Amino acid sequence: MRGLYKIHAEMSKVFSNSTLLEIFNLLRDKELSVTALIEKTKLSQANISQHLSIMKSDGIVISNRNGKNIYYRLTNPKIIKAFDIIGEVLSKRLRSRML
Repeated sequence: MRGLYKIHAEMSKVFSNSTLLEIFNLLRDKELSVTALIEKTKLSQANISQHLSIMKSDGIVISNRNGKNIYYRLTNPKIIKAFDIIGEVLSKRLRSRML
């Protein structure tokens, strides 16, 4: 069981880093190239590559090369459900604080 907790904790790193969350959200519906991610996030190529490396080592994204471009996509659509549930909980918390 400890192995499962360790894997869960590693994957949960994505949900605790705002840049990783942004990249995750951009990949939710489509495969994107590193170039497209750089354009959308306005981050440097080195920064994007570092974050994608983390996500890839945690099994959240996979990549494939097409010519000079490397494309990334999410490995499992169920991860999106977890992301959305956390977002709903946080949105509800923020709304209750504003009242």
